[in-house]
Amino acid sequence: MSDKSEFYKKLKKTLKEETKFPTKYLFKFIVPTSDKAIQQVENIFNDGGAVIKKNVSKTGKFTSVSIHVVMKNADTIIEKYLQAEKIEGIISL
Repeated sequence: MSDKSEFYKKLKKTLKEETKFPTKYLFKFIVPTSDKAIQQVENIFNDGGAVIKKNVSKTGKFTSVSIHVVMKNADTIIEKYLQAEKIEGIISL
C-alpha cells in the first residue's frame, strides 16, 4: 500500500473516531503565489459556503490558503484533499 493511501486510511479512521459530523473543518494549504494555483484551490471549495483566507509569504513566493467549511463526513474531507493534491506545487498542512 502506498504512503498516500495509508495516510488517507489513517485520516479517515481518526476523523470517524474523533469527529462528530457534520462539522466545520479547517483545510490549510500552501501554494506557489500564482492566480492559477490560488483559483484552483478556491474552485475545489466553491460549492460549500467556504470561508477562504489567503496570506502571502514575506518573499511573495508562496500563499497560504485557509478554508473553513462545513463537511458532511470523513469521505468528503478526503475527497477534497485528493482534489487538491492535483494542483502543482501544493502542500497540505
